[in-house]
Amino acid sequence: MAATAPTRTPEALADPRLIVPLDLPSVSEARAMVDALGDTVNFYKVGLELFASDGMALARALKAEGKQVFLDWKLHDIGATVQRAAAALSSSGCDLLTVHGEPQVMKAAVQGRGRSGLKILAVTVLTSLNDEDLREIGYGESARALVERRIHQAVAAGCDGVVASPLEAELARRIGGTDFLVVTPGVRPDWSAKNDQARAATPADALSAGASHIVCGRPITAANDPREAARRVVAEMRGA
Repeated sequence: MAATAPTRTPEALADPRLIVPLDLPSVSEARAMVDALGDTVNFYKVGLELFASDGMALARALKAEGKQVFLDWKLHDIGATVQRAAAALSSSGCDLLTVHGEPQVMKAAVQGRGRSGLKILAVTVLTSLNDEDLREIGYGESARALVERRIHQAVAAGCDGVVASPLEAELARRIGGTDFLVVTPGVRPDWSAKNDQARAATPADALSAGASHIVCGRPITAANDPREAARRVVAEMRGA
């Protein structure tokens, strides 16, 4: 009798370090993208765009299907409000939650999640901003200096990691240590456009610099064949 070929599990195709953002106008379009990507992706980001259209229901559905979910809500409010919001989200079963990298906000989120498995990530500086943008906002520091300050504050607040551009991944890894999560948006393969990312790098470069996870969106979700684009990104990651 001929041997039966082994079944390929989702984990065999997907790379757990790749997070694909479902930055799409509706839950139905996000659902269609998840179905199109199939077993090439197992980790999804649900952000503000879907938050306005029942994104939590989608997040819970993805968790029920065995996916990992990153809630990119970027919470930013007074400490008491952030604490209550993090407490409410801690029962969702989701894996990651972002908050803005201000000490009061970060400490409140850590307190709110309690002993749940929800990991708190501090947003350092948005990857669409450069030094000139920060000066216009009113910051007196460069993007790198502000990121460094906020990484130290995130560690002191008890956060599990940070969101930082690929250009500051090495800095975050050095300050945060081995187990610190360093999630890098603004990842663009050489074969894709940078779009609105001011501080971008390739998947291989981001991982080599110290990223634990990369967020790669439009090169995959806007591709004619999203599944093939995801496969190409995973191949590049595994060759890093």
